Amino acid sequence: MESQQFFAGLCPNSSLPSIPIGKKPFSIKLPPFSSYPYNQPQNLQIHSVAYNPINIAHKACYSSRNIVCCSRNISLQTKEEGFEVRRKKLAVFVSGGGSNFRSIHEASLKGSIHGDIIVLVTNKTDCGGAEYARNNGIPVILFPKTKDESDGLSSSDLVTTLRRLEVDFILLAGYLKLIPVELIRAYRRSIFNIHPSLLPAFGGKGYYGMKVHKAVISSGARFSGPTIHFVDENYDTGRILAQRVVPVLANDTAKELAARVLREEHQLYVEVVEAICEERVVWREDGVPLIRSKENPNDFT
Repeated sequence: MESQQFFAGLCPNSSLPSIPIGKKPFSIKLPPFSSYPYNQPQNLQIHSVAYNPINIAHKACYSSRNIVCCSRNISLQTKEEGFEVRRKKLAVFVSGGGSNFRSIHEASLKGSIHGDIIVLVTNKTDCGGAEYARNNGIPVILFPKTKDESDGLSSSDLVTTLRRLEVDFILLAGYLKLIPVELIRAYRRSIFNIHPSLLPAFGGKGYYGMKVHKAVISSGARFSGPTIHFVDENYDTGRILAQRVVPVLANDTAKELAARVLREEHQLYVEVVEAICEERVVWREDGVPLIRSKENPNDFT
């Protein structure tokens, strides 16, 4: 009921009173263009001293050797030393305590992340992450809709809601449901997940929480760590964006390993979200995503 009251006007199929929320057009201010309407597909060409221009509809892109850099739904203003990137709108999905969600939110409040969490999506309204969101004034959406949770949104209504909120990126932080195809298609290359192992090892359906760490220890692996990857239609198979390695000690328990990995998760996810919001994610020509260094634009991780 809570989510329905807040988002009554966002889903056109809802029987609740409609609250109109319009999309605001954005523009790219680059000479000789004065504006670039979001709703009108046009080709634009950005010239740079260091990069070759690429024509592409709805995206501003440039390339350097085998690196192609693209920004989706951007609003940039040219400055002498580079670009000023607008602040991004983030949606976070959780199913549990949401410790990564809290770390990202705290980093946003401190100003290290150039973005704001504007909505939380959960399949459990009583989970710790949802409670934290409500205590911090972040609206909570219940998804998916089930027989037991009639207040939940359908897949199409969720896409409509996030679009009308003008969400730029979706961050999965311990969300245990498979993301619907409709959402993945609507937010191509804009949904990220964190997994507590070094993918592609120990990933896929059924690998979550302590099950992952028990499997790592049982295998005899000497290293583990978190992976942040793009989300596709399957569990844990999207392109890997970032990883952090921790040792697996000889006498580790699953809880000890989990705590060691979680500490790295909190730091890694914040660093990756910083890069996402600053539009420092770039793509190699072979489809591998990289993160451009903030200090040295010629370095990638």
